Amino acid sequence: MDFSARLQPLRDLGLHPRHDAARRLLVLELDHGKANEVGVAQLDAFDALCELLEREDSPISCLCTTSRRQSKRGTPIFIAGANVTERAGWDNDRVKRHVIRQRELMRRLRHLPLFTVVLSHGVTLGWGAEFLLTADYTLATPGASFGLPETGLGILPGARGTAELALALGAAQALRLGCTGEQVSASEALRIGLVQEVVDDLDAGLARVHSLAERLRTRSPTAVAAFKRGLLASLGREEATRLELERQAYERCVDAGEAAIGRAHFSAIRAGETPPWGPRRV
Repeated sequence: MDFSARLQPLRDLGLHPRHDAARRLLVLELDHGKANEVGVAQLDAFDALCELLEREDSPISCLCTTSRRQSKRGTPIFIAGANVTERAGWDNDRVKRHVIRQRELMRRLRHLPLFTVVLSHGVTLGWGAEFLLTADYTLATPGASFGLPETGLGILPGARGTAELALALGAAQALRLGCTGEQVSASEALRIGLVQEVVDDLDAGLARVHSLAERLRTRSPTAVAAFKRGLLASLGREEATRLELERQAYERCVDAGEAAIGRAHFSAIRAGETPPWGPRRV
């Protein structure tokens, strides 16, 4: 089965993937529900996406998640939050199980063995803001806004926000967002480190994603995945552990044969050519 055929179940579940084979890029456009809210169906779709991208024969080196969705008033929307309305009638145990599933999915997305980008072009609240924490790199347009309204609903950001936000922003900014529910603009999100770049508009953001994907296309998928795994596993660990994880990651590249390919094609690589990297092995 070719990769395009494998994408069909994602379309059936409400996601809209576009595969750029030349750049090894998958752009996932969200366009569902009233405001791209995330419920059971979307969790199913993201689980299917992870299963596809985790395969060693996956041809994807870069995943970008974005949206062109607008409200009836023309307000752009990325993800307006979780689908809380579907939980009407659920008992407490079912709610807890559902949020555990969200948390597990977010962790799975964070550790995908490829480079992941989020491009927010609008309202990014609750689950949407937590989703940023699964990305390796986040872009925003000037029309994007970000917030965590959960404490005003009697809950807290429970799908990564409480556990991870302070690592990205520091405790003070994380407490500001999580406790007060204050929404921030794209420029403020850039200042505090919630996003890494602000781009002029959605098209400029996609052009930036394409440039990143073009660079990734020339890299060893195994080396990229090993670097990401080693780096994430090292966060918060003591120096000796970090160095041991680095050794393991480096030797994984050597044992997979990628280092030998790099040596054999060194001149071609310096000339800007892409050597025949093997499939991703992590």
